[in-house]
Amino acid sequence: MEDIGEKPKSTDSPSTPDEVVLADRPHPSTYIKPQGRKPHDPDVTFEEYYYYAQRTRAEEAAIEAPKTDWREILLRKKKTAAIEGQTPVSHLTADDFASRENRLEISDEEWTNASRMFRTASWGACFYLITTDILGPYGVGFAMGTLGWGPGIVLYTVFGFMAGYSGYLIWHTFLGIDSYEFPARNYGDLGFRTWGQTARYITNTCQALGLLLLLGQVTIQFGLNISQMSKFKLCYVVCPVIFVVAGFFLTQIRTLKAYGWVANLAVWLNLLVIFITMGVFANSPPNYAVSTLGSAGGAVNPATITPDPVTGEYPAIIHYTGLPKSDNGLVGAINGLLSGVLAYAGAQLFVEFLAEMRRPRDFIKAMWGAQFFIYTVYLIYGCYVYHFQGQYSFAPSYQGVSVYGWQTAGNMISLIAALIAAGLYGNIGIKVFYNNIMLDIFHAPPLTTSKGKIFYASIVPIWWSIAFVIAAAIPDYFGFVSIISASMLLNLTYTMPPIFALGFDIQRNAMREGEGFDPITGIVTRSDAGLKRLIRGYLSGGAFQVGINVWHTIYFLASLSMCGLGMYAAIEGMIVAFEIPELNSFSCRSPLNLGS
Repeated sequence: MEDIGEKPKSTDSPSTPDEVVLADRPHPSTYIKPQGRKPHDPDVTFEEYYYYAQRTRAEEAAIEAPKTDWREILLRKKKTAAIEGQTPVSHLTADDFASRENRLEISDEEWTNASRMFRTASWGACFYLITTDILGPYGVGFAMGTLGWGPGIVLYTVFGFMAGYSGYLIWHTFLGIDSYEFPARNYGDLGFRTWGQTARYITNTCQALGLLLLLGQVTIQFGLNISQMSKFKLCYVVCPVIFVVAGFFLTQIRTLKAYGWVANLAVWLNLLVIFITMGVFANSPPNYAVSTLGSAGGAVNPATITPDPVTGEYPAIIHYTGLPKSDNGLVGAINGLLSGVLAYAGAQLFVEFLAEMRRPRDFIKAMWGAQFFIYTVYLIYGCYVYHFQGQYSFAPSYQGVSVYGWQTAGNMISLIAALIAAGLYGNIGIKVFYNNIMLDIFHAPPLTTSKGKIFYASIVPIWWSIAFVIAAAIPDYFGFVSIISASMLLNLTYTMPPIFALGFDIQRNAMREGEGFDPITGIVTRSDAGLKRLIRGYLSGGAFQVGINVWHTIYFLASLSMCGLGMYAAIEGMIVAFEIPELNSFSCRSPLNLGS
């Protein structure tokens, strides 16, 4: 790689931005090296990001792909030995990055080597990460029950494919704006480098809020677990408190590597719960007693789960080829569909995976392979549950087990896995909130400092207290899942990737011959600017590219529309749920014990 450190002009005025000049008015500029830039510097242009990204991709193409060590993947152990001749060495410390003045003393080679050292993962490792960080198949049977065989299979297939396509768009955008000089570390970086600071704030806020709501969802789910295991003898409002206290101590761990093999254990525990429930469903009746709130029949047509007033017998299991007949229009079906959004909501973490890959171009193999695996497992399990449970299919599925011993086993095993997941959600969520909101807006101290660690520790109880309030105030689990999915997860998975890709393609295609970034002078040359340039970029690149731009515009608008429709259905479903007299916020009565 060529050394450009000595070629640019002096950095005597480090606050001076690179010049952006029209093609017919070039003039000298003072160039600021990447290490001299402040984080998320608005003066760094798209052309500079793109130039360094292309150079980084060219270097990566010459690097041998890292071998996949399956023992490393399955046991979550890191290699200690470097790849001879390929792994760069850096002696930089945290102090070297602490201030702009210190960073200016870092040479170009040291700066890029520090970035290279961070990138060690293979595509096989990413395949594993994508399949283990999924959010669980326990609501798929419920979704099938609200949609029927045909619509359920079709819509799960479409949502699965489009989640994969969104992953492709994230990969496509990442390759064009990430480099050793300007590494992209998180989802918000894609928004920042394609649309600017406002897009970054929106993305980071949505991601932090989404992770907080997911933490609340997990707290609701496993408050119900504890309630069911106690046979409803424990006051329900106390059950989430038990979970929150345990999660509070877990989240005090600041580094993800400290979870190690424990995080891997959660995968196998979830698989064990799946196999247990499949065996029990095939040999026992549904759990009729909990079907009032949380079953597919309760969501679309309560008459199908209401016992005969004379005999006390529950209706027979029903299956639907098409959409079930419903008392509330499409509200129940849409709420079921939103469970599918939760199932495919891992895309918001793809940038974190890409950022650690030695060759990010290989990510596409891991992503499509993992999406197909997730889709297959979810659909098989969902169809299996719906076949044996019909309109009594419950969310989460293991609470629909009628045999108390196996029901308790499922609750206990999933509770352990949930504590691990909740610790991860809390850890990542607080870091996203702290690094992208507290640091940027409120100028809090970095997490690596003593003050930053104190700030982190003080945020943890507040974060978990919010999760408890959510769990105690909104006991309707599947209704809350619908709200999370419609408001945050749908946007993070389906709305943002096409608009990021559109912004990237517009700016890339707007560059004409003779335009772009000059690494010697730091000058960015453009022939036009503003709205005119955006329109020209939208309509450039040939007929196929223009068609892609139109498609991404439609995809973005359709996802926004689905967000609005989903929010309407989720709120309507929640209103109906709270019309049940026994269901109250901060109540001692468990939402699983409404039918008694």
